Amino acid sequence: MSNETVGFKRVPCAVCSGTGELRIESENINENFEVEKQTVITECPQCRGLGFIPPARPA
Repeated sequence: MSNETVGFKRVPCAVCSGTGELRIESENINENFEVEKQTVITECPQCRGLGFIPPARPA
């Protein structure tokens, strides 16, 4: 067994709460002056969609 094969504890991402995605609520007014609501779902930039922060690699 190699000492390099070590498990790590997953720490949930604080930005996306461990989901791996961000939800941004948006409101737009169309040409008929009606409010259109939509939810934009995007990958979390902090954890890159993993939902947890990978451990730092030793230098």
